[in-house]
Amino acid sequence: MSSGKRRLLQVAAVVGLLGVVLSTPAGADARDISRDTLAADDGWAAAEGSTTGGAAADDAHVFTVRSRAELVRALDGGSATPKIIKIAGTIDANTDDDGHHLDCDDYATDGYSLKKYLAAYDPRTWGSAKPSGAQEEARQASAARQAARVELPVGPHTTIVGLGSGAVLKGASLQVKNADNVIVRNLELRDAYDCFPVWQPNTGGLGDWKTSYDTLWLSGATHVWVDHITASDKGHPDAGEPTYFGRNYLRHDGLLDITTGSDLVTVSWSRFADHDKAMLIGNSDAATGDRGRLRVTLHHNEFEGVVQRAPRVRFGQVHVYDNRYVVPADSEYRYSLGVSTESAVYAENNAFTTPSHVEVADLVKSWNGTALHQTGTLFNGFPVDLLAIYNAYNSGSERDLTADVGWTPTLHGTIDSARQADRDVQRGAGAGRVR
Repeated sequence: MSSGKRRLLQVAAVVGLLGVVLSTPAGADARDISRDTLAADDGWAAAEGSTTGGAAADDAHVFTVRSRAELVRALDGGSATPKIIKIAGTIDANTDDDGHHLDCDDYATDGYSLKKYLAAYDPRTWGSAKPSGAQEEARQASAARQAARVELPVGPHTTIVGLGSGAVLKGASLQVKNADNVIVRNLELRDAYDCFPVWQPNTGGLGDWKTSYDTLWLSGATHVWVDHITASDKGHPDAGEPTYFGRNYLRHDGLLDITTGSDLVTVSWSRFADHDKAMLIGNSDAATGDRGRLRVTLHHNEFEGVVQRAPRVRFGQVHVYDNRYVVPADSEYRYSLGVSTESAVYAENNAFTTPSHVEVADLVKSWNGTALHQTGTLFNGFPVDLLAIYNAYNSGSERDLTADVGWTPTLHGTIDSARQADRDVQRGAGAGRVR
C-alpha cells in the first residue's frame, strides 16, 4: 500500500471515529439513573412511605426498548412486578406489531369519515342533541382501534426512563391507573394525537370538540414521581387545525392530568410547552371522594406557550414553587393558576414572563375557589402581590380569595427566589437535562 493511500485511510478512520463521537447522544455516558429513588423531602410523593419505582427490579425485569412492541412487552399489561424500562431513541405508539406507522385512515372503520361525520352532526341541521347513529357509532369503533394502540398501562413499582438526551415517546398516552409507586423520568412525551374527536353540542353553550389521550394520565395513582420530562404537542399543534362548527378542531387533551383520587405526586424539573390545557388536578366538582387526596407538589417546572391549566386544581393541597411561566406574544393566553372547588394551592416564588397585553390579575382564574396562598411572585422581573392584585381587579365580579388555604407545606428542599428559579429552570428543566 502506498504511503498516500495509508494516510487517506488514517484520516478516514479519524473522521469516522469523530463522527461516532459527535453522533452519540448528549448524556449517553452519564450515570445510570434507572434505580434512582425520590429524596426523602422531595414533595408530596415522599409522604406516607416512599417512591422508589422499579428500583427493586431484578436483572430479568430491566428492559431497554426501541419499539412499541418491545415497550408493550416490558410494561406487561401493567403488572405489579417491579420493573425498569429504559427507552432508547424514538418510539411511535401509532405503529402495528411489525413497526409500520399507522395513520388515522388506518384506524377508521365501519364507514367513518370526517366529511360524513361533519355532515351528519352539523348543528344547523342536527341541532343540540348528543351525536348518535351510524357515524357516531363508526367514530367510536374507529377511536377504539386507535386506543388499543396508543393507550399504554403502567403498573405499580415501575420506573420508565429515557436513555441519553434523545428518548422520545410519540403519540402515546401513558396511563397510571390505580397503581402505586411509579417513576417517569428523562423522557420526551410528544403529540398524543386523537384521530377521532367527538362533537359535544352543549359544551359551554356553543359546543366544542372533545379529545382523548393525555400524554401522561394519573388516575387513582399514588406515590408517583415525574421528573425531567418534556411534554408538548410537537408535530401537530392544535393551533394549526381547522375550525368546524365554529370551534377549533382540537386533537389533544392534557399533557399531565392527575385525577380520580390520585395522591402523593411530585412533578419536578419538567417542561410543558405549546399546548392548550396542560395540567388538570381533580376532574370534577362532584368528585367529593377526592377530598383529602390530590396532594401534589410542582417545583422547578417550565410552562411555556401553555394557554391554561398550569395547573387547574380541585380539592387538592398543591404546592407550586420555583416554577417558570413564559407566555409568548402570539399566545391566546387565558390563565396559569386555576383555583376551583375546595382547592388549596400554596404558591411560592414563581416567575412569570408575559407580553404587555397580559396583566398580573390574568395569571389566576377562579371557579368556586375560596383561597390562594402566594408569596414571592415575580412578574416581568418585578415582585408583585398576586393575590391582592387579583382581588382588587376582580372585586365585584368574583368573590375575593383569602390567603388561608388551611395548610403549610413541609416536604420540600430549598426554596430559591423566583429570580434564581427562573434562571435555573430555563437551563435545567426538561428531558435530557438530568444532573
